[in-house]
Order: sequence, then structure tokens, then C-alpha cells
Amino acid sequence: MSSLTRGGLVPAKLINLSTNEEVNFMFNPHEYALSKSNTYEKKTVIGQNMPELSFQQGGSISLSLKLHFDTAVQGSDVRHYTNALMKMMMIDTTTENQTTGKGSPPPVAFSWGRLYFKAVITSMTQRFTLFKADGTPLRCVVDVSLEQMLDDANLAAQVPGAQSGQPAQTTVTATQGDRIDHVAARGTGSASNHRAVAEKSNVNNPAKVRNGQQYKT
Repeated sequence: MSSLTRGGLVPAKLINLSTNEEVNFMFNPHEYALSKSNTYEKKTVIGQNMPELSFQQGGSISLSLKLHFDTAVQGSDVRHYTNALMKMMMIDTTTENQTTGKGSPPPVAFSWGRLYFKAVITSMTQRFTLFKADGTPLRCVVDVSLEQMLDDANLAAQVPGAQSGQPAQTTVTATQGDRIDHVAARGTGSASNHRAVAEKSNVNNPAKVRNGQQYKT
């Protein structure tokens, strides 16, 4: 597939991380959506207007996008391009357990610009909208939903140069009234990483955050 989109742009792509097979997009998406949900437990508080919320667990980040493929000009079967995407939904036989015979679909990565999102594809819908006289499909719209496979809330660090899953190190400057969990949230995207931030920054007393001090995240 071409290394440029129909408009001459560097294409976004999906990468099969088991085979390293890449599917470059003919047209870059107009938009994509990232979503995340957290689970809280509601605890009844007598005499209050609302319950107390207690954090239970965080959900993985999901990404959804719509892709367009069109081979009407050359008159070739558009499935030549879209079948490679559907293959990423199929079980990878190399992952099959020798005892149970069960396997799983391959992990993938959505790569575009500085976003490198490692995930699994949870759903895919292909809608064929234009055909030749013999029924050969020429145009296809593909809706894809992916779910994060790494326990790493710092999406900005998921770039091709960091495929090992180790986030790029940054620094955060503490301000008046900050706590270590505030610093972790700004630097990594999750307050739960406060212990790792304290260790990286050689902080002996995480309860004392000094105004103007730089912390490694």
C-alpha cells in the first residue's frame, strides 16, 4: 500500500504487532475519540444530600475512529485493503495454548503523528457502499474500536520510539499547595503513580512537596 494518502499526506496506520504487518490508511481520519471511565462505589451517608463516592477501579482507555477506503478510480477490489484490517480481529494461531488449543487475536497499534496507541481491536464494522456491475466492492467505510492493552495512562509517551512501553521521562514543577499525587496526575495522567514519582525524584518524605521543586515523572 502507498506510503502516502490520496491527498499526499503521511498516513495514519494500524500495525499488527504479532506480524508487523501495516495497513496504511488511504484517507486520514477526520477525527478520533479517546474515552475512559472509572468505577465508583456509592456509600450511603445518613442526613446528607448525596452519597459518598469511593473510587474502585479505573477502566482502560478506548479509541474509536472511522476509516474510508476507495478503489473506484483503479477499479480494483477494495477488500484487498480492508481484509488486512479484518485479519487483525482473527485469532493469532501462534498464541494458541498447547494444552487448551485456545488463542487470541493479535495486539495492534494505531500510529499517527505522536500518538502510538497499543491496543486490541474490540469491534470492527465494514460497510461497502459502491460496487462494480459484477458486485465487486469499490468503496468501504470501516468503523473501528480499540481498547488500551497497557497499564499506562500517559498516552503522549506512546510514540514509536517508546514501543517497549516505558514512558518518556518528563519533569513537573510543584506549585504552592501541591501534593505528590497532584504532581503525579499532571506528569503521568494518573494520581495513582505518586509512589513511582517519589522514587524517581528521590523524595524521602512525599508528604512534603516544596513550591518550585521539580519532580521526575
